[in-house]
Amino acid sequence: MPTSRRRLLSAAVALATLHACGGRRQGDAPLRLGHFPNITHAAAILGVESGVFTGALAPLALEVMTFNAGPAAIEALLSGGLDVAYLGPNPTINGFIRSGGAALRVIAGATSGGAALVVAPSIRSAEDLRGRPVATPQLGGTQDVALRSWLLGQGIHTDPHGGGDVRVLPQENAQTLEALRSGTIAGAWVPEPWASRLV
Repeated sequence: MPTSRRRLLSAAVALATLHACGGRRQGDAPLRLGHFPNITHAAAILGVESGVFTGALAPLALEVMTFNAGPAAIEALLSGGLDVAYLGPNPTINGFIRSGGAALRVIAGATSGGAALVVAPSIRSAEDLRGRPVATPQLGGTQDVALRSWLLGQGIHTDPHGGGDVRVLPQENAQTLEALRSGTIAGAWVPEPWASRLV
């Protein structure tokens, strides 16, 4: 069996194992998997689209839901609307802390990298972002935290309410593309393929 297929099968087995070890599923209800329609979630997309996950989980059914960013997926996990999700580190940590470690188990890493800060051609330095709006997919998501951390390292402050030296705007990735095209934002920290689309 090719290595890539073994990895996908291992991920599907991990999903089934997570269910067997106390997920919120009951009876013959489908296993509910959440992921994002981004390149950073290629393992989930390939596992679903190729049928590897469905085959590995049989006879359990697989139900797939997509999300724009991690905080929404965490809400679905914590409310019982999902059994398993591919998530970035920041929403995962937030969900773990919110539940006192009781609601989530991290079973494996699936990717690294795959997101970038893309700015308008007029932006030449971090200082050029002062007083300008910059987008991220969702408040508290991995790209949101990465942007705020990077800005703070440059001596630029933000706050979770859209204030500070740079106004961080949480918005859908497709909306971010249109906002950069129209010039209403100075840039965005987004996952692929959105970073390439912005460029």
